Amino acid sequence: GASKLNSKEADIAINWSGGLHHAKQGEASGFCYINDIVLGILELLKYKPRVMYIDIDVHHGDGVEDAFYTTDRVMTVSFHKYGEFFPGTGSVKDIGAEKGKYYSINVPL
Repeated sequence: GASKLNSKEADIAINWSGGLHHAKQGEASGFCYINDIVLGILELLKYKPRVMYIDIDVHHGDGVEDAFYTTDRVMTVSFHKYGEFFPGTGSVKDIGAEKGKYYSINVPL
């Protein structure tokens, strides 16, 4: 999908079986072992200066946020249930770090 967007073969790309947003670089999490979203964003960054990722899953997109927490090239926005609910992350106070400060936006519901 992302490579087709980059090559202008498509204007829109949808991966209905994707969304493995919990996997992290060094560990599987929440039944996710490869973070397809991070891989897609990395592909887009080859040609695009910035990417915005909006996550509307009931769970916080912790793996995607973690991957781009210190960069200003990717803004992550996650709407999710918060508190005693997997993965237990995504506080409104989690806003990114270093160059990525204010590029992580969490909307706990």
